Amino acid sequence: MRKGRFNTPAADIAERYGESVSFDWRLYRYDIAGSIAHAVALSRAGIISADELQEIETELRAIEKEIESGKFEWVRSLEDVHMNIEAALTKRIGAAGAKLHTARSRNDQIALDLRLYVKAETAEVLTRLRDVQRALLDLAEKHLNVVMPGYTHLQRAQPITLSHYLLAQIEAFERDATRLWDCLTRTDVLPLGSGALAGSTIVLDRECIARDLGFSRVTQNSIDAVSDRDFVCEFIFCLAMIGLHLSRLSEDLIVWSTNEFGFLEFSDGFSTGSSLMPQKRNPDMAELTRAKTGRLYGNLLSILTIMKGLPSSYNRDMQEDKHALFDSVDTVRSELDLFAAMLPELKINRQRMKTAASDSNLLATDLAEYLVKRGMPFREAHEIVGKIVAWSAANEIPPNQVPMAELKKFSPLFDSDVVRIFDVRSALTKRRGIGAPSAENIAAQIKRWRFELGLKDESA
Repeated sequence: MRKGRFNTPAADIAERYGESVSFDWRLYRYDIAGSIAHAVALSRAGIISADELQEIETELRAIEKEIESGKFEWVRSLEDVHMNIEAALTKRIGAAGAKLHTARSRNDQIALDLRLYVKAETAEVLTRLRDVQRALLDLAEKHLNVVMPGYTHLQRAQPITLSHYLLAQIEAFERDATRLWDCLTRTDVLPLGSGALAGSTIVLDRECIARDLGFSRVTQNSIDAVSDRDFVCEFIFCLAMIGLHLSRLSEDLIVWSTNEFGFLEFSDGFSTGSSLMPQKRNPDMAELTRAKTGRLYGNLLSILTIMKGLPSSYNRDMQEDKHALFDSVDTVRSELDLFAAMLPELKINRQRMKTAASDSNLLATDLAEYLVKRGMPFREAHEIVGKIVAWSAANEIPPNQVPMAELKKFSPLFDSDVVRIFDVRSALTKRRGIGAPSAENIAAQIKRWRFELGLKDESA
């Protein structure tokens, strides 16, 4: 590639500094697919013969097999995955190989490779997301009627069920899935044929290339085609959001696994011990997931910072986008694989959850709504119940055991039926609004998610 313009080879230190084949070799499958599609387009345009096309495709397939078997020798001086494959091809078949790069630049070549890679990895991540959602749904069905406290500010707030909590996690991961699908629509655009930035005087049928490679449309501006890494930024953002949701789930599981909560236990296979303290049972996998989310955020900031100050079209700075991309993909794939395996093995302490949910303070809002249903403005009811809770705490009597005579001092609207307010199951049954945790709602949501996740409806 340096022949013609340069009289001397690249300095060794510059070669080592500038090479990318040590990491972009991972794009080989997409690079070869793109090269075969490009060769077909060159054949259609009469630039190469049918025999040359056959030679090119056959040898590229052979190179692909060598790479997959680990026999292919990557050469650092050839800089990147593109030149390594092209050089090997040309060495083996001669002039036909030298024609392959006609009407193509590495600028539109790498843009293509990245889009093919992101499309493929989107499918992989979506599959793994579904696996985690199914694991959560299985837990929700297994522990269908387990009551527990819901928390705000990490303080007990109102009663919920474990299933309601688990369904909330499925909803969050579903947003991740829809974000990935949205990102895919902007990724699914063919840049090949844009050249370095201004196309080529050798006009190829880009629409045919798009169909051959499975793209829904082609880019409409050659400068933008080689400039654009929005889809990479967006994909890394989608992965960072998955990391965020996994991290928040991890935090809940870590807290609930402490002796102070005792709501659940990680299985032996997903726990670690201490080098000093024999009794320790540490939730390291969940802790590592929290930490890895920081890496995902760092990768997102990295790609955004790389791109923010670049002039239009391609710049070598963009070579660095792959570190952030590959690391984010590897991290999220491993996290999702971990959770799909770890969640089914969680040991739920139903009794501990039920005991915690029996705290009658959790139904203070229901007590206020009792007064509202009898005509009292909510703010007034809120204040009165707040005073009842304060009296209860001062006298070390739970709210559900405050004598009726005392309740009447706070409001004459209290009557003997107020005792029903402190039945947790009844309180949950009354929460029938869309999205609320009544048993009826939970059953309907589980049925819906079984359908969405492609599972057989056991009740059918």
